[in-house]
Amino acid sequence: MRVAICLLGIILFFSASAEAQGPAGIGAGTTTSTLSQQGAEAWQIAIGYQFNRDNLFGRPFDASGVNISVARYFRQWIGVEAQLGTGFVSNTGASTVPPNLVAKSIFVGAGPRIAYRNHGRYEPWAHFEVGLEHFRFTQTGGMLGSNSSFAVAGGGGLDVYLNPRVAVRGEVDELGTRFLGTTQRSFQAVAGVVFGF
Repeated sequence: MRVAICLLGIILFFSASAEAQGPAGIGAGTTTSTLSQQGAEAWQIAIGYQFNRDNLFGRPFDASGVNISVARYFRQWIGVEAQLGTGFVSNTGASTVPPNLVAKSIFVGAGPRIAYRNHGRYEPWAHFEVGLEHFRFTQTGGMLGSNSSFAVAGGGGLDVYLNPRVAVRGEVDELGTRFLGTTQRSFQAVAGVVFGF
């Protein structure tokens, strides 16, 4: 949680710095109000349902949770994003030893975001984030228990605007981690709502 607060603070700091620079901080001759008039809001907050197919032990298990992201665009098409995603697993099945564990996960990351903002109803985008993934299993001893790993996430999605400030979002990502000395690749899908301002 400290990492999430720190990343959000960094984004807010750079946003305030860019805003203080005036038009040059946003783009040549483009201000925040100009972005809004063009239908391209400088800030986006999204919240949604997150589904993960986690592959930590060679046999995947599924997790459901909540995903929250905050993006700040500095130009019409490029910005930075911070993301917090949680996952809850009610039963890992035979994927773990011992089997049938309950698990919780959290991913916190930040990175660049690129969007095709053509003032239309559809806005495709891509992002790449670097951060931390943490898993906590009901088993407290042994190899599992509570573990953290450096993580990277990359993917993209599509925002479909219902009006100039509200959109529905579909997102697909691949998440890379390194738990217990091995590299894992997991799948993530998010469906949610985006608010621009």
